[in-house]
Amino acid sequence: MANPFSATADRAPVCSLSYLHPQPDSPWLTYLAQVDRVLPHLGPLARWGETLKRPKRALIVDVPIEMDDGSVQHFEGYRVQHNLSRGPGKGGVRYHPGVTLEEVMALAAWMTIKNAAVGLPYGGAKGGIRVEPSRLSRKELERLTRRYTSEIGIIIGPQQDIPAPDVNTNAQIMAWMMDTYSMNIGATATGVVTGKPIPLGGSLGRVKATGRGVFVTGSEALRRMGLDVKGLRIAIQGFGNVGGTAAELFAQAGARIVAVQDHTGTVVHEGGLDVAALARHVAAHGGVGGFDGGQAIGAEDFWAVGCDVLIPAALEGQITAERAEKTTARLVLEGANGPTLPAADDVLASRGILVVPDVICNAGGVTVSYFEWVQDFSSFFWDEDDVNMRLDKILGNALARIWDTADRLHITLRTAAFVVACERVLQAREERGLYP
Repeated sequence: MANPFSATADRAPVCSLSYLHPQPDSPWLTYLAQVDRVLPHLGPLARWGETLKRPKRALIVDVPIEMDDGSVQHFEGYRVQHNLSRGPGKGGVRYHPGVTLEEVMALAAWMTIKNAAVGLPYGGAKGGIRVEPSRLSRKELERLTRRYTSEIGIIIGPQQDIPAPDVNTNAQIMAWMMDTYSMNIGATATGVVTGKPIPLGGSLGRVKATGRGVFVTGSEALRRMGLDVKGLRIAIQGFGNVGGTAAELFAQAGARIVAVQDHTGTVVHEGGLDVAALARHVAAHGGVGGFDGGQAIGAEDFWAVGCDVLIPAALEGQITAERAEKTTARLVLEGANGPTLPAADDVLASRGILVVPDVICNAGGVTVSYFEWVQDFSSFFWDEDDVNMRLDKILGNALARIWDTADRLHITLRTAAFVVACERVLQAREERGLYP
């Protein structure tokens, strides 16, 4: 009798792996294209290249919770560990209705690259739940978080995989995750997550760290380009912790924030938006829409706003080839993960527009998460000035290494970041060998 699970020339395998057949324009497909571009620069290490294209572990979990009205609803959750060759997994958890396995796989893979590019002793991981959190009460959100943590508890831990905040998650979510994991193992484990509240072992400087990283790497890129921050026009997509902090720091340095867009609208002001007033409006109304300190324009018009620096700090896949043709920016700072599609990368490069890629530009968050993890293990905590000084030094050194690699190989900063990161990951893979 024929084996029903075998493949023949005219019949595909019964079981196939989704990451080998990604959906068009999926984040995973974007990541795979980025890996393909770097393989020719890896020399003998390229023999391990397939390692980068396959997640080590992908967990899909059912998250049932009792709602406030007594009904039971089920949500789908994920935790993906892309590569653990250089250390435990590290990456955030997002709550969003658009979360998919392919998205989480790509985000985990970018964390592998990001951690290695910066030189942190971590592998890459990511998690998420497909949910609209704004429709849940606080108690429902707590029950969702605790059940999800229990479900993924078999693969997370301070030396295994350390979650952190991401889209629509925050310090409170991390507190619930830490408490749930601790209750399940019978001991307080502050190091199981980062981005926690300060009283539970969180680090000073963590909330603004990602946005600060965008500012630090952006300022260094501008210096190398021979441009002064003062007077530059900056357009930002996203006004949360990342975009809002970057806007605040660039405005303090003398730049003009001429446009801001989020899910509620787009506002522009050629003379510069009042960042502090906009932040108060967002806190009160949940978004930039309706802000009377600027002119409202259409969502697609944002990409053609006159600016010198463009900061996509929202979700992935935002800069398409068409939008790359529209922008007037000379510098793109990727505050979000994977905001630029490969075809758009080509357009930006052909137009001479420099891109500081996400894996270095927004690495401030994971860098301070690393600081938090170290502080938790030692039970010795640093002041915020010390945190910021260490962050600025690590990001500055990492960008210099990537910039030098780009100049030496005549490649883009993104490809250079992947070269640096992939060499480190695959060298670790080669030296560890295969077991058994």
